[in-house]
Amino acid sequence: MKGRFITIEGGEGVGKSTNIECITDRLERAGIEFVLTREPGGTPFAEKIRSLLLENHDEAIAEMTELLLIFAARAQHIAQVIAPALAAGKWVVSDRFTDATYAYQGGGRGLSSESIAQLETLVQGSLRPDVTFLLDLEPEVGLERASQRAALDRFEQEQVEFFNKVRSTYLQRAKAEPARCVIIDAGASIEAVQADILAHLERLL
Repeated sequence: MKGRFITIEGGEGVGKSTNIECITDRLERAGIEFVLTREPGGTPFAEKIRSLLLENHDEAIAEMTELLLIFAARAQHIAQVIAPALAAGKWVVSDRFTDATYAYQGGGRGLSSESIAQLETLVQGSLRPDVTFLLDLEPEVGLERASQRAALDRFEQEQVEFFNKVRSTYLQRAKAEPARCVIIDAGASIEAVQADILAHLERLL
């Protein structure tokens, strides 16, 4: 039996790590074997690409270069982690996936959704998440949270307008695919957020 593919999306500081822990704890209690992973990254090679993407560089990174690096990491991630796990009947829980590319490189950077869609088909084939939890939060609030964690990476240093575009694109995608995407109010209490997530997760169990 093929496994389930769950992705958790959202901008900076929305609480993905805390809520992923909530999801994986529920899967453990249900006795479901799963793989926890992230994007960009998920394999040793893809993690090296992640470092290239997040580090600050003296040389400006072209938008298309960034996009191609992300899909290069994704191709490796799918081949080495996601596809084998799903084929073995395991569930996959991923901190971000292709919705993030539409949001950050499409919405934030201004690359066309058509270009992203072409790469999505090329790299993923028919692979899509079974359910996506979008943790939605005002960018100003999320960036304030992120600034209290550690030094900001290359993306986190973008201006708030960039993150407004990211959020808008995320919401557009979620509303266009209501059967897959669940919008979660990440500004609510942690108890309310996790209760909302678990209520939707139960439908898959």
